[in-house]
Amino acid sequence: MRRFSRSRLRLLAAAAIALACAGVPALADEFAVVTNRVVYPGEIITMTMVEEVPLVRGNRNLGPIYQQAGLIDGKVARRTILPGRIIPENAVRPAYLVQVGQPVQVIYNDGGLVINATAVPLEAGAAGDVITLRNIDSGRTFSGTVMSDGTVRVSAS
Repeated sequence: MRRFSRSRLRLLAAAAIALACAGVPALADEFAVVTNRVVYPGEIITMTMVEEVPLVRGNRNLGPIYQQAGLIDGKVARRTILPGRIIPENAVRPAYLVQVGQPVQVIYNDGGLVINATAVPLEAGAAGDVITLRNIDSGRTFSGTVMSDGTVRVSAS
């Protein structure tokens, strides 16, 4: 049996993939979002960093990916995203509206009773996330849901 070096095996594998995909046409209505530069973890993704390219599906399942650049605008990278690579949905997260240690407005609303207070988040959160907070006055901890305006809504429990 003939032995090949690693670099030669990689070259042969790349050639095999290229030949396998040569007969697979691009899907007319489907696109994939790729970056045009390296995006590092924690970096906010903007429209200037991404572009839509025609999607070519081979024999492998890509899983959930971004297919429209507008859907990824303003999201934050969870890990390093390399240029020209398809961006899976789990590679990004929504931007946090509430940061650890930065006081936020907490609202409790029960019928006609409305209570506003200030609390310090013990964890960061995006809209819809349930986070833990500490009341500045009493020191007690409680949980609440981050709202789209950056406030936290607390319900009776």
